[in-house]
Amino acid sequence: MVFNTSIEQGIAELVLHNPPVNAFDSAGWVAIAAELERLGHSAEVRVIVMRAEGKGFCAGVDIKELAADSSRIVAVNQGNYDTFKSIHLNPKPVIVALHGYVLGGGIGMAGAADIIIASTCARFGVPEIDRGAMGGGAHLQRMFPVQKVRYMYYTGEFIDAEEAWRLGAVERVVPREELRDTALSVAAKIAEKSPAMIALAKESLTGIEDGNLEDKYRWEQGFTLQAYTESDSQASRDAFVEKRDSNFQPSDKG
Repeated sequence: MVFNTSIEQGIAELVLHNPPVNAFDSAGWVAIAAELERLGHSAEVRVIVMRAEGKGFCAGVDIKELAADSSRIVAVNQGNYDTFKSIHLNPKPVIVALHGYVLGGGIGMAGAADIIIASTCARFGVPEIDRGAMGGGAHLQRMFPVQKVRYMYYTGEFIDAEEAWRLGAVERVVPREELRDTALSVAAKIAEKSPAMIALAKESLTGIEDGNLEDKYRWEQGFTLQAYTESDSQASRDAFVEKRDSNFQPSDKG
């Protein structure tokens, strides 16, 4: 299993654990989505905390799976969609505790969450273009301003936890060793409240958001499928798997 789950005093703790980098194949995403759905409908659970073990929170999808068989993008897209939806539309509040790299699918989970706690070592990025794909912009834009999102998307550059806090996405930035306790402390405050009132609050707050996050992400996924028809897309994945730089020369046309 690519995660572990425990429930104590109304707090469900879902811990991602898929060494070495917490990147998940299509089956892994399906399993995470199913577990989040189960926790969201459990009478034992009042709030969910997601965190990870290892070098970072999540490096996104398993590029090796897609490099070997590009048709797997359909299953990966569905697993991503279901996972992010199961966080954003979960009946229970979802807190994500982030450390290290938060990339691709990690951005999707973070951007779908109710509250973000980050360690000082957390770094946020969307390297999709460098992997021959699209996606993640809708969730990133739920965290950061439009122009920051576009800069990150076009350049592939990362931002750190302090910058994410300055831009308003992160509730608290704490040392790595305090990350879990801080997230659980926030969760405990929520777990003390009326479950009925918290459920109503989450539904109402989700309903007043601008646009529909799931529809926006589904729109992006269509462009991922289109990207996969480009030769540059496969070349990008091959370069990543072979641990070399891609080399795209400017066109002399036009």
